[in-house]
Amino acid sequence: SEQASWSGMVKNTSMRWRLPLVCLLWEVAMIVLFGVFVRFDPEADAHWKEEQHQKNLTSDIENDFYFRYPSFQDVHVMIFVGFGFLMTFLQRYGFGAVGFNFLLAAFGIQWAILMQGWFHSFENGKILIGVENLINADFCVGSVCIAFGAILGKTSPVQLLILTLFQVTLFAVNEYILISLLHVKDAGGSMTIHTFGAYFGLTVTTILYRPNLEQSKDKQGSVYHSDLFAMIGTLYLWLYWPSFNSAISNHGDAQHRAAINTYCSLASCVLTTVAFSSLLQKKGKLDMVHIQNATLAGGVAVGSGAEMMLTPYGSLIVGFLCGIVSTVGFIYFMPFLESKLHIQDTCGIHNLHAMPGLIGGIVGAVTAAAATEEVYGKEGLISAFDFTGDYKDRTPSIQGGFQAAGICVSLAMALAGGTIVGGILKVPFLGDPADENCFADDVYWEVPEDSESSLYHMHDPTPKPAVTS
Repeated sequence: SEQASWSGMVKNTSMRWRLPLVCLLWEVAMIVLFGVFVRFDPEADAHWKEEQHQKNLTSDIENDFYFRYPSFQDVHVMIFVGFGFLMTFLQRYGFGAVGFNFLLAAFGIQWAILMQGWFHSFENGKILIGVENLINADFCVGSVCIAFGAILGKTSPVQLLILTLFQVTLFAVNEYILISLLHVKDAGGSMTIHTFGAYFGLTVTTILYRPNLEQSKDKQGSVYHSDLFAMIGTLYLWLYWPSFNSAISNHGDAQHRAAINTYCSLASCVLTTVAFSSLLQKKGKLDMVHIQNATLAGGVAVGSGAEMMLTPYGSLIVGFLCGIVSTVGFIYFMPFLESKLHIQDTCGIHNLHAMPGLIGGIVGAVTAAAATEEVYGKEGLISAFDFTGDYKDRTPSIQGGFQAAGICVSLAMALAGGTIVGGILKVPFLGDPADENCFADDVYWEVPEDSESSLYHMHDPTPKPAVTS
């Protein structure tokens, strides 16, 4: 549990008291806060029958659960299986990738229900929760999973829980500013989830820069089976992304349109990723890192414009461009960021979430500004952008301006918040690993001996004698 670091300082990585203390104290706090504040939404409450009579609803099928729950399950799988397995590419950090993702997400959804509830569904001193709150909590945790990708393998579970606490809080504030104050449209979270989560994580990893990380270079690569596990995460994310971008859209045409736009963008993105992965490699061979990550960039980039009349061919164009940008990012930008800007981005979230997130914000702003009554219809335009109440006089061009402002706010919140939280995570008693012990499960996990042995032999260059019968 004690490791000699490259700097000569001894790092105590034992979690024996730290991790149980944080987990138990924080879970008790969740129980108390839920007991004080959280109650069922009318559609989840036993008074639903009375609610039906008041609203003249004739069937239980009109309960929001039956509209939202399939999408919720898809999003839930993305957070816990998709993101978890996407990060298993590291040859000796599979337990940490899936296990710590599981931990931070399980804590994060509880804190997110509270934080988002206080901002969005607080009535008469209580937070009323239904299935839509569960989806929004998963969205919030999605941004934490993205940030986790930048610091993967370099932090302790206690640091990850602290990161989750602060990031969920900042996410809820940023989301409130964008959605409630600026009234932007961001159904799939290009700005609120991807841009904020990625730049927050990149800022944190910059603050936690490790100048001697090359001491653990031998553990940073992948092996055949670890890349195969990561591809499972990719496929889950790719398949369910249309649900992710349409999960909280209005019933009817908006949700339908968001799923179609995402579906088209993702499909297009795969072809350009494969094309540029082959084109930019010396022998034309595909790089599994690009296929695992850049193929998903199309889903990120239609997030803001998903509900808009982006059109199927417009979505194909967005996916086409993002496959190129993300793949080029992995090949050229990532080495530059590490060598020149000291950004040690383990999973390459700059290429999958940050740049496509910015592109998505821009696509949303341009598509909103270009909206016309001819394309949407008068009622369709009002419905698509919710030009009602305080916003009844807002025009598409003004909406486009607010969409652009949303990108700037998300960036500012991410950079400022990431700087502060990164500073907090540098506190020396949080149990982070020494540089030469990063990216290894055995620092925080009981690893079966046969696994350790096989991992060693996998990289042992000594030729093995031929086996004869």
